[in-house]
This record gives sequence, C-alpha cells and structure tokens, in this order.
Amino acid sequence: MKVDKIKSELMAGGSVEELPDDELAGGWRGALGLAALAALLVWLAVVNIWWFVFVVGVLIAIFLHEVGHFATARWTGMKATQFFIGFGPRLWSFRRGETEYGVRALPLGAFVRIIGMNNMDDVAPEDEPRTYRSKSYPRRMLVITAGSVMHMILAVLLLFTVYLIDGETVQRPGAEITAVEPSGPAAAAGLRVGDVVLRVDDAEVSGSASLGEAIRANDPGDVVDVVVLRQGEEVTIAVGLGANTDEDSPLFGKPYVGVGSSNVWDTVDHSVLGAATNAVTDIGPTAWESARGVIKVLNPVTVFEHLAGTTDDISTRPTTLVGVTGLSDDVGDTQGFVGILYLLAVLNVFVGVFNMFPLLPLDGGHAAIATYERMRERNGVRYHADVSKMMPVAMTVMALLLFLFVSGLYLDITDPVG
Repeated sequence: MKVDKIKSELMAGGSVEELPDDELAGGWRGALGLAALAALLVWLAVVNIWWFVFVVGVLIAIFLHEVGHFATARWTGMKATQFFIGFGPRLWSFRRGETEYGVRALPLGAFVRIIGMNNMDDVAPEDEPRTYRSKSYPRRMLVITAGSVMHMILAVLLLFTVYLIDGETVQRPGAEITAVEPSGPAAAAGLRVGDVVLRVDDAEVSGSASLGEAIRANDPGDVVDVVVLRQGEEVTIAVGLGANTDEDSPLFGKPYVGVGSSNVWDTVDHSVLGAATNAVTDIGPTAWESARGVIKVLNPVTVFEHLAGTTDDISTRPTTLVGVTGLSDDVGDTQGFVGILYLLAVLNVFVGVFNMFPLLPLDGGHAAIATYERMRERNGVRYHADVSKMMPVAMTVMALLLFLFVSGLYLDITDPVG
C-alpha cells in the first residue's frame, strides 16, 4: 500500500523502491532535468558569485555526508542499493554492481538506501545477513554517525584553511563603544566612540551583551564607575545612569547609558600546527553553541512570536538555507572567500549536531534506537525494537520540522537576516 511505502521510506530515510536495469531513469527527460539543475547553478553564479560559492559548498557537504554512510556501510558488510542526490522522482541514474547512483528532481538533500534499517523494511531472506539491523551495535553506530562525523571533519578542514590563510578571529574582553547618543548620560560623562569598556564598578565586561547586563544591574539615577581603555591607557569615568524613555522598548524604565557597542575582536596568525590544533579544539565550543541554538529554535512558541513580529531575537529565529545563502552575500562582500569558508564550517558543525538529535527520522533517532536495542539485549541475544510504534513520534517530529521550515522560509523571504 502507498501509506505503508511512505512509512517505510520515512523510517529508512529515503526511497525503498528498487528498479530493474531496464527501468532506470535517463533519456531526454533525464537530460532535461539535469540541464535545468545545471542552469540553476549557472544562474546563481551570474546573479551573485557568493551565492554560487556557498551553494556549491553546501552540495559538497551533502554529498560527503552520504559518502560517510555509504563507505562505512560497505566496509561493515551492509548492502547499499541506492545513492542519490536529491529526493522525489528520478531524473537520471545508473547501476554499478549492486548500487544505483543518480540524481532526483528535488535538490533538498541526498540519501543512501541501506537495506533492513528496521523491522518495517522487507528484505529478501538471502539478504538478511547484510542488513543494517543484523549487524552488531558498534557497526550500526559507526554507519549511522558517519554522516555527522563527515560534517565535523569537513568543518575542521575548513577552519584549518581559514586560520592558515587569514588567521583566527578571537574575541577579547571588553565592549567597544561604536556610538554615543549626543544627549545621553554617556556623552555628558565624557565617554567616546572607540573607548573599550572593561568594567562597570566591579563587574567585568566580557562583551557587548555583558555591558548591557552590567548597566542594568543598577538603578536609574545611580552613578557608576566605568573603566575604559582609551589610547592604550585605562581611564575611570563616573557616569550617572538615566532611564530608558522608549515606551515601545522592552527595556522601558530600565537603567540607560546611551551608547551603542560591539564585541572586541583580534586576529591571531597561526603556524600550520597552530591552525590545525585550533581547528580541532574550536569544534567543541561551536558544537555546544549549535546544540543550544537548536534547542532554542525548536520552541514553537518562540517561532509564533517571530511570525507575529513580537520578538527580533536572532538567536531564537528559525531560518533555512535560503536565509543563510542570502547572508553569504554580505559575508562574501565584507570578508571574501575566506568568510564563506568560515560560514560553511559553522554550518557543517550545526548540521552535524542537529542531525544527531535523538529524534526520528534524523540519524540521531536511529542511533537512539540502536542504543535502546543494545540495552535490551540479554545473554547475548539480540533485541529488535518495533519501530512501527515510533511512527506517531516520527510524524510529530516531521510536522514540527515542516513547521519550522515553512516559518523559516517565510521569515527569510519577508525579513531577510542581515
């Protein structure tokens, strides 16, 4: 039945339909489809070269993700019958050995078909020893995590390239004043554009956000000692705080100093060894921030607030590749090719982390099932979970992801990031 096929494909992460050699896609329809995809890339290159570079980088990352699954599946003795770029109807394909390779119509990702991903996947009896479900726990975990591992490896290589060519941009303590309101408390006290705020009374200022927190820890009318770095010397300036009078601001009535600020950044040049070392060690903090970002964005209430226009917190806003591609234009214009490489590195870490969240149909969901099966083993006897019972959860996750995608796409089109 069609419904059963959809369920099976959802749990398998791609198409389960196998075609004989004489029915593989091709001919003039396939050539036309491939020409249309190629024309899209050419159009991107003509319209905006940075969009083109970024999209090509994303396509390479998608391809390598599936190479990770495919190579480890073959290495561990599993049977991989399909390797496709894109989803939906086949445009063009060919078979080498037991695997069909090709391109499908919707360039929204890629997939590798490994037989027997779960108990819903019907497999010929002679192929059962080569199914995913028949293999040991370490082998299943190797295969299912290989896609995210490839993203992390690619991120390390990209960061290494960026650090080696252009150095590493690191944040140092303080908040640089970028604007001073002429009639505000800061101007009256003598704060200037270019001053770097180090402390507010005894509160250390680590960045722009912490400057706001340090100010709001007081009350309107308080006088605070602001320690700034000015022309290499520390200067202490007494500032009498005002009160925010903007009734439309969420900070209405809060302590107010009247400055704009930004984080302070330095560029650190690295040797080959230093670039390689920092590229590896920076993955951990970036992955942690990505995990925090995913948890924030997965909150439907916050998404509705963005759609209603009641919040503009960029850290909680859903976005899609359309929005990130649009942002790549600004990054490319200001930072050049190296900036695009850094953006791709951060994106790869984010995708690698998000993909391992323990939710079906993500790879992390399959890893969670494999771990659950391992925990249920007794006396060396394998336990196979009935994943059909997880269908309501998988469908809920799919609905949430679809909601986030549509919402993010709407916001990316109506209110582009940057």
